[in-house]
Amino acid sequence: MIEMKVAGIALDAVSRSPVILLRDTTERRQLPIYISREQAGSIIGALENQVSPRPLTHDLFVNLIEDWDMTLERVVIHALRDNTFYALLTLVKGETRRELDARPSDAIAIALRLDAPIWVMEEVVAEASMPVDRDADEAEKEAFQAFLANLSPSDFIQRGGRSSTSNDAFDS
Repeated sequence: MIEMKVAGIALDAVSRSPVILLRDTTERRQLPIYISREQAGSIIGALENQVSPRPLTHDLFVNLIEDWDMTLERVVIHALRDNTFYALLTLVKGETRRELDARPSDAIAIALRLDAPIWVMEEVVAEASMPVDRDADEAEKEAFQAFLANLSPSDFIQRGGRSSTSNDAFDS
């Protein structure tokens, strides 16, 4: 899993739909998730620490978590199927841990209010992320290719007195 932070809300240039941008902690990958205008408003409110005179839906859920002495341990965006992202809220109370299915936008809005970490499965990042810094990605790719070009079979021989064909897992 890859920890990500909310980088902001953008508008799609063509559809004018709001998009939440999650960015990994290295600032190298960005995951765009299309959301509704209402969800965007709620997330922006959380980012700007706005307080509503009456609890909105995400505030109500946060109040419920806090009043029942629970903790939001984390949010995990775990799947992408048919262009739809899927998320889980991991709630903890004492020794009890529960996972609740949630839309990523709801999960993120709640996580921001409770300062909980947001994680994304590596498969989802690999499938749907966009590079933030293409030049750095290209430099990393070139460095890796140069490393591979300089490898020789002797680099894979085990050291420390054991033969390269020894494998304790298969010895009987």
